[in-house]
Amino acid sequence: MITVKARVKAHAEDTPLVPILVPDLDDVRAVAKKLNAEGNPWQGEVFGWQAEYNPERPEPPLDSKMTFTPADFCIGESGIWFFSLMWEHGRDKEPVEFLDDRSILRS
Repeated sequence: MITVKARVKAHAEDTPLVPILVPDLDDVRAVAKKLNAEGNPWQGEVFGWQAEYNPERPEPPLDSKMTFTPADFCIGESGIWFFSLMWEHGRDKEPVEFLDDRSILRS
């Protein structure tokens, strides 16, 4: 894990800099892949962040051309630091990743 600073919008005029711990994405991927292999719903805290895993379901999402609802894993807080994986191509394929780290300051 590394400590970084993030801009956290508190009020229209106030955007403090806050130190946060960001886990190594390889560690996060390992947790997500383990949960996907087990295939059970899960919600809790990992690496100090709220996270959840939802297994694949045979029924398609509403208003979608997909033939099933893919498994997904997400961790973090949108607008601060957030990472997700979605097994869009099936449970045994590599997941599609999304990282929202736009609030993290680059040194």
